Amino acid sequence: MQSFEQYVDGAFEAGSARFDSIDPATGKVWASMPEAREADVDRAVKAAEQALRTGAWPALTATARGKLLYKLADLVQANAAKLAELETRDTGKIIRETASQIAYVADYYRYYAGLADKIEGATLPIDKADMEVWTRREPIGVVAAIVPWNSQLFLAAVKIGPALAAGCTIVVKASEDGPAPLLEFARLVHEAGFPKGVVNILTGFGPRCGSALTKHPGVAHIAFTGGPSTAAQVVRNSAENLASTSLELGGKSPFVVFADADLESAANAQVAGIFAAAGQSCVAGSRLIVEASVKERFLSLLKAKAEAIRIGTPFDVATEVGPLCTRRQRDHIEKVVAASVDAGATLVTGGRAGDGEGFYYLPTILDCDGVKAASVETELFGPVLSVLSFNTEDEAVALANATPYGLASGVFTRSLGRAHRMVRRIRAGIVWINTYRAVSPIAPFGGYGQSGHGREGGLAAALDYTRTKTVWLRTADEPFPDPFVMR
Repeated sequence: MQSFEQYVDGAFEAGSARFDSIDPATGKVWASMPEAREADVDRAVKAAEQALRTGAWPALTATARGKLLYKLADLVQANAAKLAELETRDTGKIIRETASQIAYVADYYRYYAGLADKIEGATLPIDKADMEVWTRREPIGVVAAIVPWNSQLFLAAVKIGPALAAGCTIVVKASEDGPAPLLEFARLVHEAGFPKGVVNILTGFGPRCGSALTKHPGVAHIAFTGGPSTAAQVVRNSAENLASTSLELGGKSPFVVFADADLESAANAQVAGIFAAAGQSCVAGSRLIVEASVKERFLSLLKAKAEAIRIGTPFDVATEVGPLCTRRQRDHIEKVVAASVDAGATLVTGGRAGDGEGFYYLPTILDCDGVKAASVETELFGPVLSVLSFNTEDEAVALANATPYGLASGVFTRSLGRAHRMVRRIRAGIVWINTYRAVSPIAPFGGYGQSGHGREGGLAAALDYTRTKTVWLRTADEPFPDPFVMR
């Protein structure tokens, strides 16, 4: 059994307690993890505060910070195979997906490395003749970053990269489900040569680790990815320290297919949107909204593709869908699917756990037309697609927006005019047209409504980790006038 350590103030340590991590493909313990508690969190935040105020980090130029990020990017790329292996073992994500995604994570660090010395202030055309006024962007302070288990190296990169580029220091809490790759990533941070305390990486459970971190008086900004209910608690905790927040939350993303679309292309994208990563993605296209005239043909295509998916062990490169990360997630999906069928939804395919050991669940399609099914409204975080149909564009828009979420959406049509209309009308932070699940470090990522606020990716993300300081310089040679002498 492997053993992992947390990373605090430039040192690796066992943590206040330990817990076991489960291999989702077998349901068996495979590793021992550090369980950070209040004292660990306090030391990590204080180390980050110290590193922010004194020592090597604040003395570095922005260009020098960028060079450290470039070095980290190279180390991520060089170690992508090992990181991918750990993520697959600890979360159940298939190896060909983790290997591909982690290799791309290096590009996020390169993007923010290049941005580090391009975070600029401005000279203001002030309305006073004897004044020069300009602004500076300075690091917001210590950042608390909380990431879930899915795509965790990517979700950490879009927080760590811009925070360090802006000059902040950071305490990262990895999910208690599958933290191995982030704890291993700490070794790359150490090897890259970041000053001690600049990056700290812990894992632990909500009450004694996450809560302590988000309430800590030394934290200035909280960057959180997770579910809306936990986010609400994070926001309540931030009242203790008045930290600003950026929240990247869940989704129930609409995938709209018009009759004029290339149905084969749309079907491939829908399969990628809901069954890739076993549906364990915040942008999963879990609500198919298809024009009624092509619904049966499109469902036939999807059914054939879903039933042809190769389900297997995540380390087999032929596997296309692996297990869910946890048993509780599979149990939750089983209950919601059963309740949806009881409510009148038609099971097109799937609808049960996989055979053998591990937390497998078959790719599932539910025809929910005309019924109030829980699967349409609930973010399942699994390979379950709910199908609705429409006859007019207005109906498609109404169905797409019939959710409190607003993270992502997809639209498939050959009509350029319709595509532009849908972009304007759909309430979501991302609209993919004739594609799905595309990401880039250059493009902002984030949602509306219950999908959170703030953006990750792009220049805007780096600016979120800064405060604006305004500087006034009086240029007149004469002494400042006596304020009590009337002129």
